[in-house]
Amino acid sequence: MTEAQVLEVGRQALWVLVQIALPVLIFGMVAGVLVSLFQAVTQIQEVTLTFVPKIAAVVVALVIFGPWMLATMVAFMVQLFSFVPR
Repeated sequence: MTEAQVLEVGRQALWVLVQIALPVLIFGMVAGVLVSLFQAVTQIQEVTLTFVPKIAAVVVALVIFGPWMLATMVAFMVQLFSFVPR
């Protein structure tokens, strides 16, 4: 395996990582911003109010995007394992 091939596999791995993490991070960020807005408007400073909606948003994102994430990871791993014999 040449140096260029190793770098290409690393680049592809980072891209797959970004693709898989992005939906979950976006859902969590949107939930966090909405909760922050709600807290700023109502002046409610409850600690659990910040965590529960974010966790729920992340779970919803995993339920919605889970099959796609799994298919993306499996496709990358199949490509990676098929590259090994060369």
